[in-house]
Formats: sequence, structure tokens, C-alpha cells
Amino acid sequence: MVPKSAQTSHPSWFTPKRLLGIFCFINLINYVDRGAIASNGVNGSLATCTDSGVCTSGTGIQGDFNLNNFQDGVLSSAFLVGLLIASPIFASLAKSHNPFRLIGVGLSVWTFAIAGCGSSFDFWSIAICRMLVGVGEASFISLAAPFIDDNAPAAQKTAWLATFYMCIPAGTALGYVYGGVVGSQFNWRVAFWGEAIFMLPFPILGFLIKPLQLKGFAPVESKQTLTSNGANVSENGADGMPSVDQAFIRGSSLTSNLRNQFTRFSKDMQELLYDRVYVINVLGYISFNFVLGAYSYWGPKAGYSIYHMSNADLLFGGITIVCGIFGTLAGGLILDKMTSTISNAFKLLSGATFLGAISCLIAFLFKGLSGFIVFFSVGELLIFATMAPVNYVSLRCVKPSLRPLAMAISTVSIHIFGDVPSAPLVGVLQDYVNDWRKTSLCLTSIFFLAAVIWFIGIFLKTKDLLNEDDEDQSTTTLIGERKPLLEASSSSQA
Repeated sequence: MVPKSAQTSHPSWFTPKRLLGIFCFINLINYVDRGAIASNGVNGSLATCTDSGVCTSGTGIQGDFNLNNFQDGVLSSAFLVGLLIASPIFASLAKSHNPFRLIGVGLSVWTFAIAGCGSSFDFWSIAICRMLVGVGEASFISLAAPFIDDNAPAAQKTAWLATFYMCIPAGTALGYVYGGVVGSQFNWRVAFWGEAIFMLPFPILGFLIKPLQLKGFAPVESKQTLTSNGANVSENGADGMPSVDQAFIRGSSLTSNLRNQFTRFSKDMQELLYDRVYVINVLGYISFNFVLGAYSYWGPKAGYSIYHMSNADLLFGGITIVCGIFGTLAGGLILDKMTSTISNAFKLLSGATFLGAISCLIAFLFKGLSGFIVFFSVGELLIFATMAPVNYVSLRCVKPSLRPLAMAISTVSIHIFGDVPSAPLVGVLQDYVNDWRKTSLCLTSIFFLAAVIWFIGIFLKTKDLLNEDDEDQSTTTLIGERKPLLEASSSSQA
């Protein structure tokens, strides 16, 4: 056995705060890209001609590739294809490969795919690159939150998660500005190349430094040693098996490994689906994201129609970034003050969503713009306060080794059943009622469904499983003390 002192003699140069800062910056760049591709400077517009024969050339991606609105809409959501397919795969691979290295792989794919977006030459080339962007992002969204949860101070774990998720509204809003400025001043391609340059140091860092360990997963060195010892026993055994036969066995092991991966994934998925706390949390999150996704897509159009806003994009963007930052941070801080438990998280989720729904309903009932802004802002603050608690529950209601898969399946679910179908369904509702105020009130009422689902979670028997041992004895033998690297490093320096 390797002495404990040898395991911590060369600790990673990361400190917990440095880890949080770097992960937040990566998350910010991810969502800057989301905002940039939707900005006028990058997305652009088609060429137009007036009745008098005066024509204006197209701009941005849409103008250069002459995309219709359907193709343009596909580009904005193409990354979801790669994200939804790759997230469970990366989460499953974390059991057999170092999770920190997997983040490095994902960020490398992301960087090359973004550079590819800037170098694309037609609709299909940029659409494929956008799908690969989602593949690259998948490893990060599945594994970053568990790393943060492992290394945050015990009394500030939800606040640290809130800081990480605060980058979502901040990055998206910053992306609108970044894409607008760079796209209009230079070219839309430069905006993508700039994103790739900003991200490039992080995949390099992910491969060059000593990899961090994630609680609940075996160190790669231990797995390699175990495999090596097993190979030696086979080669030097008394059976006298020829080396050619052993090569055949090693060649056939690939099929066996794939079968084992699928079996393990199926077992883990079954465990998640039988976890009532996890299922209730995700169902509430789906309902919540259904409304939030439709808000982000139809909000400016609804605001323009109801209140005749001349600057609906700017107003909704401003409300989202301010309320997103302060609401997300407040949710994390409040849960820490309440004492971070799964039951308290459900109380905060249900209460904040219920009060936020009431505020948003009142906002849409106002006929004056000033009243709408005040109540909608209060509602958005309350709604965004759920971001850290909902992810806290997903991380803490499952065993440590299931956290990446829990985060991946949560992300897949809220997109497939939440924001992806919500925009077209709300469009169908609006076509039917032809009144944006009524449509907005109907949409907002779904927040109450999320509040009720999370309210049920308060009465479930809950247990924080962060320190729970896995039932898989082959894994727990390798895990040992299950301490994340930063925790072990800090304790050795104390």
C-alpha cells in the first residue's frame, strides 16, 4: 500500500478558491457563447429589398449563409443535441477515467468546435460544429458541480454553488454585448475565434497539472496498478497459457468492457429512477425550466405587445442579469443560513417559487409598465433563488459516485421536457388565444406546479448521502478514504 504521506507529497497547485474561480470563468465563457450566437452582431439578418428597389445586404451568420428562420433557429439549439447525448456518457466514463481529465477532454472538444464555428463555410458545417460544442460542454456540466461541492467550506457549500450558477445569467447577458460589439466592429467569425482563445488555456491546464480526485471515485493510479497486477498473475500463472491466446483474450476484452460499462450505466440509472427524492427534485426542475425557457424566448415579444416597449430586448436582458446574479447568490446564502439540508432546500425551492409565481402573475396583470417592472423584478429575484438549492439536492440525495450522472440526467431532463418544447407549445397557445397577456398568465401559472412538486419533497424521508459508501465493493476497495485531493492537500498542510 502506498503511504499516505506519499499520496500528498505532490499536491495539486489548486486551492479550493482558485478551483471555484477557474470553474466560474469556464462557465461564464460557455454562456457568453450562448448569448453571442443570439446577438445581432453574430447572428445577423437576411438581405432585404424595399418596394422601391433599395436593397440592404445581409449580415452575420444568417446573411452570409442565407439561412431561413428555421435554419437560424436550429443553430441556436444545435448544441443541445451534443449536450444531451454526451452528458450521460461522460458521467458514466467518470467511473473508469479520471473526472478531471474528462473535463480537459471536453474543453478541448469545445475549443476546437468553437474555432470550427468561426471557420465554417455553410449551414451544415456550422450546425455540426454547434453540436460538437454541446459535446465539449457535456463533461464540464456533469463534473464541475461535484468538484465544487467536494472542496467548498462546509458552511458555504450552497453559496459556492450559487456563485458557479450565477455565471449562467451573467454570461448570457455578457454574450449579447460581446457578440454585438465584436460582430459589428470586426466580423462574426472573430467573435467565435475570440471565445476559443479565451478557453484555450483551460484544456491545456486540465492535461498538464496533476489531476484532482473526485470524492467517490478511485484514483487512476490505483486502477492501473490493480490492472497491472492482474495481468502479471495471468502471464505467470501455472496454466501455461500461450502469449498468443492471451493476446486474443486482451483483444476480446474491449467488447467485455463495453458490456460492463452499459451494465453499470443501466444499474446506476435504475438507482436514480428509484430515488424518490431525486425524481421529485427533477420533476419540479422540469416544470420550473419549462416556464423559464419560454420566458427567455418569448419574453421580449410579449413585453413589446402588452406594454408597447420600444426597448424590450434591453429591458428583459437587464432584469435577467441583475435578478439572476443577486437572486442566485441570495438563494445559496439563505440555504446556508437555514443550515444546508435536503429538507430545507425543498422548503426554499417551494416557497421561493410560489412567491415568485404570485409576483410574476401580478406583474402581467398590471396595465402600466412601471408596475410590471417592479413586480416582475421581484418575481425574477425569487425565481432565480432556486438555482443553487435545486442543484444542491441533486448532488446530495445520491451517493458520491452517482453525482456526475445525477447532474447529467437532470440537465438532459430539464432540456428535453422543459425549455426545448416550451417555446413552440407557448407559440401554439398564443396562436389560439391571440392575447400575449393571457398567454403569459397561463405560462406563469406552471410555476405553481413546480412549487407543489417541490413542496411534496419536504415530506419525503431524506438523507444526505455525501459520505455514504457505494455498494460496489470493487469500487470502494479502490476509493479508500474517499477524500478529494484539495481536502487531502489542505489537511496535510495544516
